[in-house]
Amino acid sequence: MDNKFMKAALKCAKKAKEEGEVPIGAVVVLDGKIIARGHNRRTARQIATAHAEIEAIEKACKKLKSWRIPECEIFVTLEPCPMCMGAMLNARIKKVTFGAYEAKGRSMTKELAQSNLLNHRIEVEGGVMESDCAQILSSFFSDMRARERGCE
Repeated sequence: MDNKFMKAALKCAKKAKEEGEVPIGAVVVLDGKIIARGHNRRTARQIATAHAEIEAIEKACKKLKSWRIPECEIFVTLEPCPMCMGAMLNARIKKVTFGAYEAKGRSMTKELAQSNLLNHRIEVEGGVMESDCAQILSSFFSDMRARERGCE
């Protein structure tokens, strides 16, 4: 399997890390082409909803001039939180592919994807390039803890 879209999401995550943000990246794909990219910006924007997925979905909707983007797929480096899954359901995205699993089990990804809350279900695939996606997160938090202890 060619992981070019997850690799692109990882590039977005690296950009977030360079900006001091939690390194999560996302890309929205339509007809085999990336139409939108996003990365976490919560710290820079001081907005709780400034997640990578939300940014990418908003850009895709603007590009396609519709809040419904049912032919699109999203690739994200970390299993989506419930808020982001809600946005994906609302936008009618057909599939979410994620890399690392949410280690604390707070995501409810599969339950929300299949819940039919909005007369829509999302196909879910997890664990794509899981170790690469997990590594960027673990190194970010390890570095952050070291800085907090003054052990840089």
